[in-house]
Amino acid sequence: MAPSTALVVMLLLSLTSAQVPHWGPCPDPSTKAAFNLKQFMGRWYEIAKLPAQFEKGKCIESNFTLKPDNSFHIVSSEILEGELRKIEGTGITEDMKNPAKLGISYSYVLPFSPYWILATDYVNWAQVYSCTDILRLFHVDFAWILSRTRTLPASSLEKAMEVFANNNIDISRMTTTKQQGCDKTL
Repeated sequence: MAPSTALVVMLLLSLTSAQVPHWGPCPDPSTKAAFNLKQFMGRWYEIAKLPAQFEKGKCIESNFTLKPDNSFHIVSSEILEGELRKIEGTGITEDMKNPAKLGISYSYVLPFSPYWILATDYVNWAQVYSCTDILRLFHVDFAWILSRTRTLPASSLEKAMEVFANNNIDISRMTTTKQQGCDKTL
C-alpha cells in the first residue's frame, strides 16, 4: 500500500471509531420489493442497531415527512446525558428502479449516505441497512431495527435478525436501544 493510501485509510478508520470496518466491499442485500415511500413516512423508534458514533443516547427516534418533490425531511432525536438532542436532514430516493434504496444527509456539504429499507410492513417494523465502501478495500456499515412503538415483540426482533443474516450482514455486535424514560421526545 502506498504511503498516501495508508494515510487515507488510517484517517478514515479514525473517523469510524465506533464502527468496525470489514474487509472487502459492501454486501449487496435484497431490499423491500415494491417499496412505498409514502407508507414509510412517520415516526420510527430505534429498537436495535449496530454501534454508531453518532448515536450514543437513549430514546432514539426519527420522524420522516414527505415533501412535494418526493424527497423527505427527517428529524432524528435522542436523549443523551439528560438532554434532548435533535438533528434535521433530507432524504431522497437514490435509485428510481429500486425505490427502497434511499439516501440521507444531515448536512448540505456531505453527500447522501445509503439508507436501504431491507424489509418493512410499514405499520409495525422495518430493517434498515447502510454501507459505505472505502477504497474497495473495506467497508463500514450500519444496521437498524425500527418499530412504530418503543417496543417490539421478541418474535419480530428474531425475524429482523434473520433478514440481516440472510443478506450476509454481520449483526453480532448489534445492541438494543434503551427506550425507557423517554419523556423528552420530538
